[in-house]
Amino acid sequence: MGWFEDRAALAGTVAVITGGAGGLGGASTLDLAANGVRVAVVDSDAQAASDITGRLDEAAAEHLVQVGDARDPEVLAALFAAVDERWGRVDTLVNVVGGTFRAEFTATSPKGWDTLLRTNLLHVLHACSLAVPRMKKGGRGGSIVNLTTIEAHRAAPGFAVYSAAKAGVTQFARTLAVELAPDRIRVNCVAPDYTPTPNMSRIGGGGASPMGSPTGVGISIPMGRPGDPADVSGCVVFLASALSSYITGTTLHPDGGTYASSGWFNWPGDGWLNSVPGRLLDVAATPGDEP
Repeated sequence: MGWFEDRAALAGTVAVITGGAGGLGGASTLDLAANGVRVAVVDSDAQAASDITGRLDEAAAEHLVQVGDARDPEVLAALFAAVDERWGRVDTLVNVVGGTFRAEFTATSPKGWDTLLRTNLLHVLHACSLAVPRMKKGGRGGSIVNLTTIEAHRAAPGFAVYSAAKAGVTQFARTLAVELAPDRIRVNCVAPDYTPTPNMSRIGGGGASPMGSPTGVGISIPMGRPGDPADVSGCVVFLASALSSYITGTTLHPDGGTYASSGWFNWPGDGWLNSVPGRLLDVAATPGDEP
Protein backbone atom coordinates (compact mmCIF):
# COMPACT_ATOMS: atom_id res chain seq x y z
CA MET A 1 0.00 0.00 0.00
CA GLY A 2 1.36 3.42 -0.98
CA TRP A 3 1.55 6.61 1.11
CA PHE A 4 -1.68 8.06 -0.27
CA GLU A 5 -3.68 4.87 0.10
CA ASP A 6 -2.46 4.40 3.65
CA ARG A 7 -3.09 7.97 4.78
CA ALA A 8 -6.36 8.48 2.88
CA ALA A 9 -8.00 5.36 4.38
CA LEU A 10 -10.73 5.36 1.72
CA ALA A 11 -10.71 1.70 0.70
CA GLY A 12 -13.81 -0.15 1.86
CA THR A 13 -15.72 2.96 2.89
CA VAL A 14 -19.16 3.82 1.50
CA ALA A 15 -20.10 7.08 -0.20
CA VAL A 16 -23.55 8.28 -1.21
CA ILE A 17 -23.43 10.72 -4.12
CA THR A 18 -26.55 12.65 -5.14
CA GLY A 19 -26.39 13.69 -8.78
CA GLY A 20 -23.40 11.40 -9.11
CA ALA A 21 -23.78 10.10 -12.66
CA GLY A 22 -22.70 12.93 -14.96
CA GLY A 23 -20.52 16.02 -15.04
CA LEU A 24 -18.91 16.94 -11.73
CA GLY A 25 -20.86 14.23 -9.94
CA GLY A 26 -19.73 11.55 -12.34
CA ALA A 27 -16.10 12.61 -12.00
CA SER A 28 -16.41 12.49 -8.22
CA THR A 29 -18.03 9.05 -8.29
CA LEU A 30 -15.34 7.58 -10.52
CA ASP A 31 -12.47 9.09 -8.54
CA LEU A 32 -13.90 7.86 -5.25
CA ALA A 33 -14.40 4.39 -6.73
CA ALA A 34 -10.82 4.42 -8.05
CA ASN A 35 -9.70 4.76 -4.44
CA GLY A 36 -11.63 1.72 -3.28
CA VAL A 37 -14.79 3.49 -2.13
CA ARG A 38 -18.08 1.65 -2.53
CA VAL A 39 -20.36 4.17 -4.22
CA ALA A 40 -24.13 4.63 -4.12
CA VAL A 41 -25.43 7.03 -6.75
CA VAL A 42 -28.79 8.58 -7.50
CA ASP A 43 -29.30 10.69 -10.62
CA SER A 44 -32.32 11.84 -12.60
CA ASP A 45 -30.52 11.37 -15.94
CA ALA A 46 -31.19 7.77 -16.96
CA GLN A 47 -28.59 7.79 -19.74
CA ALA A 48 -25.90 9.19 -17.46
CA ALA A 49 -26.82 6.59 -14.84
CA SER A 50 -26.46 3.84 -17.45
CA ASP A 51 -23.11 5.23 -18.58
CA ILE A 52 -21.67 5.50 -15.06
CA THR A 53 -22.87 1.97 -14.29
CA GLY A 54 -20.95 0.70 -17.30
CA ARG A 55 -17.78 2.50 -16.26
CA LEU A 56 -18.04 1.25 -12.68
CA ASP A 57 -18.58 -2.28 -13.98
CA GLU A 58 -15.47 -1.98 -16.15
CA ALA A 59 -13.49 -0.83 -13.11
CA ALA A 60 -14.84 -3.72 -11.03
CA ALA A 61 -15.98 -1.18 -8.45
CA GLU A 62 -18.66 -2.00 -5.92
CA HIS A 63 -21.60 0.22 -6.69
CA LEU A 64 -25.31 0.86 -6.45
CA VAL A 65 -26.84 3.20 -9.04
CA GLN A 66 -30.44 4.35 -8.98
CA VAL A 67 -32.38 6.63 -11.32
CA GLY A 68 -34.44 9.20 -9.45
CA ASP A 69 -34.85 12.82 -8.47
CA ALA A 70 -32.77 13.59 -5.36
CA ARG A 71 -35.07 16.53 -4.65
CA ASP A 72 -37.74 14.00 -3.69
CA PRO A 73 -37.32 12.93 -0.04
CA GLU A 74 -38.81 9.51 -0.83
CA VAL A 75 -36.18 8.90 -3.50
CA LEU A 76 -33.43 9.76 -1.04
CA ALA A 77 -34.96 7.57 1.63
CA ALA A 78 -35.07 4.64 -0.81
CA LEU A 79 -31.43 5.14 -1.73
CA PHE A 80 -30.26 5.16 1.89
CA ALA A 81 -32.41 2.12 2.64
CA ALA A 82 -30.73 0.29 -0.23
CA VAL A 83 -27.32 1.30 1.13
CA ASP A 84 -28.30 -0.02 4.57
CA GLU A 85 -29.27 -3.34 3.07
CA ARG A 86 -26.21 -3.60 0.82
CA TRP A 87 -23.39 -2.35 3.02
CA GLY A 88 -24.82 -1.33 6.40
CA ARG A 89 -22.76 1.85 6.68
CA VAL A 90 -22.39 5.38 5.34
CA ASP A 91 -19.02 7.13 5.63
CA THR A 92 -19.31 9.92 3.07
CA LEU A 93 -22.13 11.98 1.59
CA VAL A 94 -21.48 14.08 -1.50
CA ASN A 95 -24.29 16.43 -2.53
CA VAL A 96 -23.86 17.45 -6.17
CA VAL A 97 -27.40 18.14 -7.39
CA GLY A 98 -27.93 21.75 -8.42
CA GLY A 99 -29.07 23.95 -11.25
CA THR A 100 -30.33 27.38 -12.19
CA PHE A 101 -31.57 29.63 -14.96
CA ARG A 102 -30.73 33.22 -15.86
CA ALA A 103 -33.35 35.89 -15.13
CA GLU A 104 -33.59 39.18 -13.29
CA PHE A 105 -35.16 38.66 -9.88
CA THR A 106 -38.19 40.82 -10.68
CA ALA A 107 -38.91 38.59 -13.69
CA THR A 108 -39.13 35.45 -11.53
CA SER A 109 -42.02 34.06 -9.50
CA PRO A 110 -42.60 32.14 -6.26
CA LYS A 111 -42.85 28.94 -8.31
CA GLY A 112 -39.39 29.57 -9.73
CA TRP A 113 -37.99 30.42 -6.30
CA ASP A 114 -39.38 27.16 -4.92
CA THR A 115 -37.75 25.18 -7.73
CA LEU A 116 -34.38 26.83 -7.15
CA LEU A 117 -34.52 26.26 -3.41
CA ARG A 118 -35.50 22.60 -3.80
CA THR A 119 -32.79 22.08 -6.40
CA ASN A 120 -29.95 23.81 -4.59
CA LEU A 121 -30.70 23.80 -0.85
CA LEU A 122 -33.56 21.65 0.41
CA HIS A 123 -32.29 18.33 -0.96
CA VAL A 124 -29.02 18.96 0.90
CA LEU A 125 -30.97 19.22 4.16
CA HIS A 126 -32.86 16.02 3.37
CA ALA A 127 -29.74 14.06 2.44
CA CYS A 128 -27.88 15.23 5.54
CA SER A 129 -30.83 14.33 7.77
CA LEU A 130 -30.56 10.76 6.45
CA ALA A 131 -26.77 10.48 6.47
CA VAL A 132 -25.93 11.96 9.86
CA PRO A 133 -27.79 9.43 12.06
CA ARG A 134 -26.15 6.60 10.13
CA MET A 135 -22.69 8.14 10.53
CA LYS A 136 -23.29 8.64 14.26
CA LYS A 137 -24.49 5.07 14.65
CA GLY A 138 -21.37 3.78 12.90
CA GLY A 139 -19.13 5.57 15.38
CA ARG A 140 -16.38 6.07 12.80
CA GLY A 141 -17.04 9.72 12.07
CA GLY A 142 -17.74 10.72 8.50
CA SER A 143 -17.50 13.38 5.84
CA ILE A 144 -20.21 15.46 4.16
CA VAL A 145 -19.16 17.34 1.02
CA ASN A 146 -21.49 19.83 -0.63
CA LEU A 147 -20.80 21.16 -4.11
CA THR A 148 -21.68 24.84 -4.18
CA THR A 149 -20.31 27.58 -6.45
CA ILE A 150 -18.30 30.75 -6.44
CA GLU A 151 -21.68 32.50 -6.77
CA ALA A 152 -22.26 31.67 -3.10
CA HIS A 153 -19.41 34.05 -2.28
CA ARG A 154 -19.99 36.99 -4.65
CA ALA A 155 -22.84 38.83 -6.33
CA ALA A 156 -24.43 36.98 -9.23
CA PRO A 157 -26.68 39.29 -11.30
CA GLY A 158 -29.33 37.24 -13.04
CA PHE A 159 -28.99 34.43 -10.50
CA ALA A 160 -30.14 36.06 -7.25
CA VAL A 161 -32.14 33.18 -5.75
CA TYR A 162 -29.63 30.57 -6.94
CA SER A 163 -26.74 32.39 -5.29
CA ALA A 164 -28.81 32.84 -2.12
CA ALA A 165 -29.56 29.11 -2.02
CA LYS A 166 -25.91 28.18 -2.51
CA ALA A 167 -24.87 30.67 0.17
CA GLY A 168 -27.45 28.97 2.37
CA VAL A 169 -25.74 25.62 1.77
CA THR A 170 -22.41 27.17 2.75
CA GLN A 171 -23.75 28.58 6.00
CA PHE A 172 -25.65 25.38 6.74
CA ALA A 173 -22.42 23.41 6.28
CA ARG A 174 -20.50 25.76 8.55
CA THR A 175 -23.07 25.46 11.33
CA LEU A 176 -23.61 21.72 10.93
CA ALA A 177 -19.85 21.22 11.06
CA VAL A 178 -19.76 22.72 14.55
CA GLU A 179 -22.74 20.68 15.73
CA LEU A 180 -21.24 17.42 14.47
CA ALA A 181 -17.58 18.00 15.33
CA PRO A 182 -17.79 16.03 18.62
CA ASP A 183 -18.90 13.02 16.55
CA ARG A 184 -15.93 13.44 14.17
CA ILE A 185 -18.33 14.09 11.30
CA ARG A 186 -16.87 16.77 9.06
CA VAL A 187 -18.91 19.06 6.81
CA ASN A 188 -17.28 21.05 4.04
CA CYS A 189 -18.05 22.61 0.66
CA VAL A 190 -16.38 22.73 -2.74
CA ALA A 191 -17.06 25.92 -4.70
CA PRO A 192 -15.84 25.81 -8.32
CA ASP A 193 -16.17 28.59 -10.87
CA TYR A 194 -16.42 28.02 -14.64
CA THR A 195 -16.04 24.28 -15.20
CA PRO A 196 -17.61 23.23 -18.52
CA THR A 197 -19.90 20.20 -18.31
CA PRO A 198 -22.69 19.01 -20.63
CA ASN A 199 -25.26 20.87 -18.52
CA MET A 200 -23.45 24.22 -18.52
CA SER A 201 -25.03 25.35 -21.81
CA ARG A 202 -28.47 25.33 -20.18
CA ILE A 203 -27.48 28.02 -17.68
CA GLY A 204 -26.22 30.69 -20.04
CA GLY A 205 -29.65 31.50 -21.47
CA GLY A 206 -28.81 30.22 -24.93
CA GLY A 207 -26.37 32.98 -25.83
CA ALA A 208 -22.65 32.67 -26.39
CA SER A 209 -20.81 33.15 -23.12
CA PRO A 210 -17.58 35.19 -23.08
CA MET A 211 -16.32 32.63 -20.59
CA GLY A 212 -16.44 30.09 -23.38
CA SER A 213 -13.71 31.90 -25.36
CA PRO A 214 -9.97 31.76 -24.64
CA THR A 215 -9.89 35.56 -24.33
CA GLY A 216 -12.77 35.61 -21.86
CA VAL A 217 -11.20 32.87 -19.77
CA GLY A 218 -7.84 34.63 -19.81
CA ILE A 219 -9.40 37.86 -18.58
CA SER A 220 -11.64 36.39 -15.90
CA ILE A 221 -9.68 33.46 -14.49
CA PRO A 222 -6.19 34.26 -13.14
CA MET A 223 -4.82 30.84 -14.07
CA GLY A 224 -6.02 31.39 -17.64
CA ARG A 225 -7.95 28.19 -18.22
CA PRO A 226 -11.41 26.83 -17.46
CA GLY A 227 -11.83 24.30 -14.71
CA ASP A 228 -11.84 20.58 -15.37
CA PRO A 229 -14.13 18.11 -13.58
CA ALA A 230 -11.01 16.46 -12.18
CA ASP A 231 -10.11 19.74 -10.44
CA VAL A 232 -13.35 19.43 -8.50
CA SER A 233 -13.37 15.68 -7.95
CA GLY A 234 -9.84 15.87 -6.55
CA CYS A 235 -11.16 18.19 -3.84
CA VAL A 236 -14.04 15.78 -3.16
CA VAL A 237 -11.65 12.84 -2.75
CA PHE A 238 -9.44 14.87 -0.42
CA LEU A 239 -12.37 15.95 1.77
CA ALA A 240 -13.76 12.41 1.86
CA SER A 241 -10.39 11.02 2.94
CA ALA A 242 -8.60 10.92 6.26
CA LEU A 243 -6.08 13.38 4.82
CA SER A 244 -8.61 16.07 5.72
CA SER A 245 -9.55 14.60 9.10
CA TYR A 246 -8.92 17.96 10.88
CA ILE A 247 -10.73 20.12 8.31
CA THR A 248 -14.36 21.01 8.85
CA GLY A 249 -16.70 23.94 8.28
CA THR A 250 -14.71 25.33 5.39
CA THR A 251 -14.89 25.68 1.61
CA LEU A 252 -12.32 24.68 -1.01
CA HIS A 253 -12.22 26.90 -4.10
CA PRO A 254 -11.04 25.03 -7.22
CA ASP A 255 -11.59 28.12 -9.38
CA GLY A 256 -8.22 29.07 -10.82
CA GLY A 257 -8.04 32.11 -8.54
CA THR A 258 -11.29 33.89 -9.43
CA TYR A 259 -12.47 34.10 -5.82
CA ALA A 260 -9.11 35.52 -4.79
CA SER A 261 -9.13 38.07 -7.62
CA SER A 262 -12.61 39.33 -6.60
CA GLY A 263 -13.24 41.79 -9.44
CA TRP A 264 -9.70 42.17 -10.79
CA PHE A 265 -9.34 41.18 -14.44
CA ASN A 266 -6.28 40.47 -16.56
CA TRP A 267 -6.98 42.62 -19.63
CA PRO A 268 -4.79 41.83 -22.66
CA GLY A 269 -2.34 44.68 -23.14
CA ASP A 270 -3.36 46.40 -19.91
CA GLY A 271 -2.71 43.84 -17.18
CA TRP A 272 -4.63 43.61 -13.93
CA LEU A 273 -7.35 46.23 -13.52
CA ASN A 274 -10.49 46.31 -11.41
CA SER A 275 -12.37 48.25 -14.08
CA VAL A 276 -12.79 48.14 -17.86
CA PRO A 277 -9.81 49.71 -19.71
CA GLY A 278 -10.54 53.20 -20.99
CA ARG A 279 -9.70 52.26 -24.57
CA LEU A 280 -12.49 49.67 -24.55
CA LEU A 281 -14.94 52.17 -23.08
CA ASP A 282 -14.04 54.58 -25.89
CA VAL A 283 -14.74 51.86 -28.46
CA ALA A 284 -18.05 50.99 -26.81
CA ALA A 285 -19.06 54.63 -27.02
CA THR A 286 -18.28 54.71 -30.77
CA PRO A 287 -20.46 52.11 -32.54
CA GLY A 288 -18.88 50.52 -35.56
CA ASP A 289 -15.29 50.78 -34.38
CA GLU A 290 -13.26 47.71 -33.51
CA PRO A 291 -11.00 47.43 -30.46
